Amino acid sequence: MQVSPVQPDTQPQVQSLETLALDVGGMKCAGCVKAVERKLSQVPGVASAKVNLATEMATVACEAGVVNPETLAQTLTEGGFPSQLRRQEGLSLADLEATEERQREAQQQQQRQLGVALGLIILSVLGHLQMLGVPPIPGLSNIWFHFALASLALAIPGREIIVEGARGLLKNAPSMNTLVGFGLVTAYLASTAALFFPNLAWECFFEEPVMLLGFVLLGRSLESRARNRASASLKSLVGLQPKMVHLLTEIEDLQQLNPESLVDLPADQVRVGEYLQVRAGEKIPVDGEILAGETLVNESMLTGESLPIAKGPGDRLTTGTLNQSGSIIMQAQRTGKDTALAQIVGLVEEAQTRKAPVQRLADTVAGYFTYGIMTLAALTFVFWYGIGVNLFPQVLETAHEFPNLAHVHGMGQAPLSPLLLSLKLMIDVLAIACPCALGLATPTAILVGTGVGAERGLLIRGGDVLERVHQLDTVVFDKTGTLTTGHPQVSEIWQRGPRNLLQWVASVERQTNHPLAEAIVSRAQAEGLSLLPVSDSQTEVGLGVRGMIESQVVLVGSRLWLEKQGIVPETGVEGWLDTMACQGNSLVYVAIAGEFAGAIAVRDQLREDAAETVQALRDLGLQVQLLTGDRPETAQAIGQQLGLSPHEIMAQVTPQEKASRMAQLQETGLRVALVGDGINDAPALAQADVGMALNAGTDVAVETADIVLMGDRLEDILGSIRLSRATFNKIRQNLIWAFGYNLVGLPVAAGVLLPKFGILLDPAVAAGFMALSSVSVVTNSLLLRRFDG
Repeated sequence: MQVSPVQPDTQPQVQSLETLALDVGGMKCAGCVKAVERKLSQVPGVASAKVNLATEMATVACEAGVVNPETLAQTLTEGGFPSQLRRQEGLSLADLEATEERQREAQQQQQRQLGVALGLIILSVLGHLQMLGVPPIPGLSNIWFHFALASLALAIPGREIIVEGARGLLKNAPSMNTLVGFGLVTAYLASTAALFFPNLAWECFFEEPVMLLGFVLLGRSLESRARNRASASLKSLVGLQPKMVHLLTEIEDLQQLNPESLVDLPADQVRVGEYLQVRAGEKIPVDGEILAGETLVNESMLTGESLPIAKGPGDRLTTGTLNQSGSIIMQAQRTGKDTALAQIVGLVEEAQTRKAPVQRLADTVAGYFTYGIMTLAALTFVFWYGIGVNLFPQVLETAHEFPNLAHVHGMGQAPLSPLLLSLKLMIDVLAIACPCALGLATPTAILVGTGVGAERGLLIRGGDVLERVHQLDTVVFDKTGTLTTGHPQVSEIWQRGPRNLLQWVASVERQTNHPLAEAIVSRAQAEGLSLLPVSDSQTEVGLGVRGMIESQVVLVGSRLWLEKQGIVPETGVEGWLDTMACQGNSLVYVAIAGEFAGAIAVRDQLREDAAETVQALRDLGLQVQLLTGDRPETAQAIGQQLGLSPHEIMAQVTPQEKASRMAQLQETGLRVALVGDGINDAPALAQADVGMALNAGTDVAVETADIVLMGDRLEDILGSIRLSRATFNKIRQNLIWAFGYNLVGLPVAAGVLLPKFGILLDPAVAAGFMALSSVSVVTNSLLLRRFDG
């Protein structure tokens, strides 16, 4: 027999992806964003790249071990966008100091820009006061002064704009700097030619490049300040971790500490298991547990809950929360990037890079915007120089700039030459175009919206989530731990035989962390029952627990699970089971040695605001449904208290079936949100159009939910929906303004109103409108900070 050689595996190896973050400088508009995304995507091994103009950050998904992170930063830096890899170790001291340094540098740059911009504008205005009938200021009204002012303006503050604009054009990545730089140079050269060659009979307009540059710098300064305000929420989150901690090097008596055993060191040097002292008024430096002392902890910065919470030995503490009253000793359990605060910051940063699908049109336009504007400017020049002045010869006599002080005061003005008129219109088109507004429309709204949400304990994953929330028409609630308090108690027990059923069931259930299991174990402990040794314990998620006690197999779980194994409750217990179910109890069935042994009724109280929340969702125009693994009778009893009809209740649904139920609702055309506790609902949360997780203490919630609600309040569901809708509405308003501004402004700048009304925009005024457009988009987004829903 001949054996065929083993063929090598030709299946492609699936590379695991890692996410890298880079701080990217030099971006001025949406065209820059597209250029950066294109450069990153062209690096071998990069799967995707997302760039945020508002936060000046790029997140790159790439094949682990294939892409050198430093290569990404070097590629962007060589392409004209100075970049550096962002640290990945979590909230370290270096991160905090680097953030503060960037803030100081940004503020200093804003102040310099603002000072230069105002200085240029003031000097130019002072030099033209005679146009208002004011006596000229000696020296400032001289044409050579304005020539020198324009030359210095282009050589010093304008140099960066001109050089970066030219570099971008040469690298096939033109940007806002390209448009502004081209307009500055054109206006300056035309005026210089008129000055040195007076026989051309051209007008000198050195004030135009000066004013144009002044308004551009002023707009960028105001825009930068507004963007800093927009990102203030995230910066405040990053700053919640204290820089220094009090480490206990020796612990003998927690009640009487030796002062010599206290050492102050940086917070990022704390290791898991170490002991720390946190004094009154200080922030909690790491996630951990209280060992000694009692205090009140203000967690509002993470959960939005304004009232402080009493904490004592055994209670959990979260990084960044405020120790208000007493001095405590805690043990570190999670540090650095593993803390809840670091995960929240990471989630918010991720959210701010995820774009809303509605932004796709703006992204598409932005990719070609600068090329389109340069083409339009060229066509404007060609049309007016070659055709327009012949079709409308009156424009050379009647054209006046808006505003034009000479015309207003009846001082008259000489006719423009065709070349000069064409140049002015071309410069107007370059100056008024605003790709910045398109680029900032979505990210600034997401930046503010997610920041406001984070301050209130509402973590929204990004613009795509905001848009899906806006489209929702149905909200489905998981019951246990969501609509109920999550702290059930044993109501009654039915058993057969001499065994203490509670003792046997609690012994098996102590291996699990399900709320019903915790209720049973707590009842056994309250009655002073000693738990029995259990062997061969196995848990089937969502169904039940199997264990061995005294050589007998014990099954504890749902009725369906026992019935699948041929175990059916006897006839005499059915009446009791129905009564318990109709009273809203959840039933835990027990079998021992293959025979039905009894059942335990456990009741979880509805939250006080559950019915009110359901009605409020209906007032928002949303349908509400209930999803539970309980028997139909139990589910109906809960549904009646919430005002739900029978067709709005899905009962006896296993965790594995929850995702398919979501899919069934979606197949009918519904846009569905699922609200769960993030423990057993991960597949369903992922399947829903929007997954919302309450009590975000579990990693599974953070990984699968689209909206994570840090507080334990149902009203946060309403707040997250209202905030999402408000943020998405801001995105739409910004995009409508950005597109509308360019659609109206560009034709006016190109001279559409010139033949009939004789209106010619001054390039400086056009630049002012451009700056106003960008600032207005950011300012409109900042109005979200007034959100009070």
